[in-house]
Amino acid sequence: MQITNRIHFRNLKGDIFGGVTAAIIALPMALAFGVASGAGATAGLWGAVLVGFFAALFGGTPTLISEPTGPMTVIMTAVIANLTASNPENGMAMAFTVVIMAGCFQILFGALKLGKYITLMPYTVISGFMSGIGVILVILQIAPLLGHESPSGGIIGTLKALPELLSTLNTAELGLGVLTIAILFLTPKQWKRVVPPQLIALVLGTVVSLFAFSNLDLRRIGEIPAGLPSLQVPTFSIDQLQLMVVDALVLAMLGCIDALLTSVVADSLTRTQHNSDKELIGQGLGNLASGMFGGLAGAGATMGTVVNIQTGARTALSGLTRAFVLLIVVLWAGSLTATIPMAVLAGIAMKVGVDIIDWNFLKRAHQVSIKGALIMYGVIGLTVFVDLITAVGVGIFIANILTIRRLTDLRSEDVNAISYADDKIVMNEREKELLDGAAGRVLLFHLSGPMIFGVSKAISRQQDMAGDYNVLILDLSDVPLLGVTSSLALENAVKDAVEKGRHVLVAGATGKVKDRLQRLEIAELIPRDHFVTDRLTALELANEFIAQESVASSVTAS
Repeated sequence: MQITNRIHFRNLKGDIFGGVTAAIIALPMALAFGVASGAGATAGLWGAVLVGFFAALFGGTPTLISEPTGPMTVIMTAVIANLTASNPENGMAMAFTVVIMAGCFQILFGALKLGKYITLMPYTVISGFMSGIGVILVILQIAPLLGHESPSGGIIGTLKALPELLSTLNTAELGLGVLTIAILFLTPKQWKRVVPPQLIALVLGTVVSLFAFSNLDLRRIGEIPAGLPSLQVPTFSIDQLQLMVVDALVLAMLGCIDALLTSVVADSLTRTQHNSDKELIGQGLGNLASGMFGGLAGAGATMGTVVNIQTGARTALSGLTRAFVLLIVVLWAGSLTATIPMAVLAGIAMKVGVDIIDWNFLKRAHQVSIKGALIMYGVIGLTVFVDLITAVGVGIFIANILTIRRLTDLRSEDVNAISYADDKIVMNEREKELLDGAAGRVLLFHLSGPMIFGVSKAISRQQDMAGDYNVLILDLSDVPLLGVTSSLALENAVKDAVEKGRHVLVAGATGKVKDRLQRLEIAELIPRDHFVTDRLTALELANEFIAQESVASSVTAS
């Protein structure tokens, strides 16, 4: 079994160039996310180094770049705020413990081979909670952008404090934030190919603050401590343990979704196929290491991955190179971050929030599907004002109910009970002749396609509408799947027919469908020779039964 990711040196130049470029992009993002989360710029940088290194080494997508992302930062912000509020002394250590737990969950998901199931959710739900996370990230940056510390209470607290924040805004810091956002939005495309706009905004914003506002006391990052991080001892609180587990599950699930969706993007660009389960294990090891050394949780980052691939990367060596470059910055260039204004980082984080919002689908969701649009808007609202797990749970439940309803309506059209040949069921001439020749005394119960549980009502309805007959034929020739609920509905139909002294024949049941029927009471109610291979044989037997009954009736009458 392959333990590490696919690494070779045949593409050395492209991998190194891709890794260095991804590191340049990652630096301002890591600083911004670290500050935005409340854990500090150092936590953001170590998260970028550790998650990036271990995910690249042990993951299943060679070109994937993993680091703290906007969605993960939003969850981390809430985790840190809640735990530090309830336990000021140990809250931050408990937050890093949540990251460790999230990494363990991701490793477990990968070991259980759940990778292929993680992203099996409706696009309306994915779009809704991603857009909701983008809205949250934008709102949370309002206070730092206006020159204030983030108020307590998260989204609601920020919105309530908005009048006060606006009335006491710091003009200089707001100007720096607006300058940063303008650079990010207005940088020409040809420049972006050479230098990441985030780096331009970081450097230019810092330079302007030093020369234009040198006499003002602006909020700045401060110097990042040099040296290796200290080990974070896992810290638990019995009162908060349940909350920590739930937070870890949310963080793990979001990280899995974020990473695997980005892996799909990487596949499309490199014409390769990633290993979902291996990727989850790599992500889990990365978050486990990050939490143990005081770093933020991370996941696959779309921007870094795309740039990495576009600049020539093809193996995990690019991700390792990126982590090494960032490690050098953390260990020996920490003093260079001391003068970076907080407002500049807030502007960078706000732009990330704007980019996370699914504007493309928001603009046309109502044209694609009104119900889908309502689900998406509902998930956005729940994500912003309630919590992510409720939003995803409610969104998936409603979307699945609507899908099941549509599938049930479609499948119900393939449940037909007829006594004379018609266009509902495709039959050959001999089958039509035999059915019509029975003169209404044979009921052909034809099912087609997967019989999901919603179809049971249609089966019962057709049974109730059936008139008087002598022989019931259950035609399952076109049924590849027979659900438990539909099986029990068929069992009831057979019981009813047998109790009324009617013959029952089962045609075309094979494989798993036949096995399912034989595990029900149908196998005891119907003789073995009444299970036949095809509909024609069943119709011939049915006519023989009718002929025998006619002879018996004639003898009795005479």
